[in-house]
Amino acid sequence: MLVIFSASTSAGTPQNTSRFIRPFLLIFKPDLTDEQFEKVHYAIRKTGHFVEYAMLGLLLLRALRGEQGFMKFAPAAQFVAVLLLCAFYATTDEFHQRYVRGREASVHDVVLDSCGAAFGLIVYGVATRKRKPR
Repeated sequence: MLVIFSASTSAGTPQNTSRFIRPFLLIFKPDLTDEQFEKVHYAIRKTGHFVEYAMLGLLLLRALRGEQGFMKFAPAAQFVAVLLLCAFYATTDEFHQRYVRGREASVHDVVLDSCGAAFGLIVYGVATRKRKPR
């Protein structure tokens, strides 16, 4: 959560991230146009949202699975609870960005973040699923 919060500061503005993403992309495509860069930069930033929250969902579920009270809930209820926590955090993160110069709040980012969290939860569930012996 600290990593996500720090990325929501002015350090995470598109102007700042483009300072290191553009030179990196130019290594692979020296003739990269500004229009191409903007599209790729946007995709990288949105992928970052998805991946950050996939990791948050996965790690939060893993952490809460160590709590006896949490384990009393059915796996589906655990999934929903963690997903709601991640969606709530995504909402507060966007609210925070509303007050940061160079950043803006976006409902689309909350949805993207929540989808990332759901993906992380699914990956965790598949990876830890107990196989039935044949």
